[in-house]
This record gives sequence, structure tokens and C-alpha cells, in this order.
Amino acid sequence: MHPNEKNQRPPLSPQDGWLCKGCQVLHFRPVRYARFSQALELTSGELIPGQAPLLKRRKEITREEAIQLWAQKRKAGWHVCPPQWTPPPALLPR
Repeated sequence: MHPNEKNQRPPLSPQDGWLCKGCQVLHFRPVRYARFSQALELTSGELIPGQAPLLKRRKEITREEAIQLWAQKRKAGWHVCPPQWTPPPALLPR
């Protein structure tokens, strides 16, 4: 069980999180955390037996969007899982 599953409220600061359903995986990773600006990078991928994971899409979303998506996926049967790949470098604006 993920440590945050006991507490129904989201953590005060964004944290890494992984959700899986079948071969589909979502990785939530904090990329920006300030008092008024909180963002996470969402990476979606697919686990392919015997091969490297297929990373399909990365995008930056707000903390509020991440919380909504997490709750929506959990209700749809996705479960918390351990990390499924080594995350690529974050998409940070330069």
C-alpha cells in the first residue's frame, strides 16, 4: 500500500507517484513547487514484456489537475505501483 493511501488528503507538497492498470502506466513527477505555482510532469507509458517500456507522452499539468486525474484513475481501477522505469530528465523551460 502506498503511504498516502491511508490519508485521503493529498500531500501538502507534490510527490512522485505511479499508477498502473494492465500494461498502462502513469508517472506523476513534481517539476515546480512554489507557494503559488505547483506543477507536475505526467508521463504515460506501456510495459512491453521483454522490452524497454514504451514512453508515449509527457506533459506538464497543474497540481490540481494531477489530484483530479489521480482520483479519476483510482476510481477506474488503476492501482498504486512501484516505479516501472527510470524517469527521463524533466521537461523544464529554459
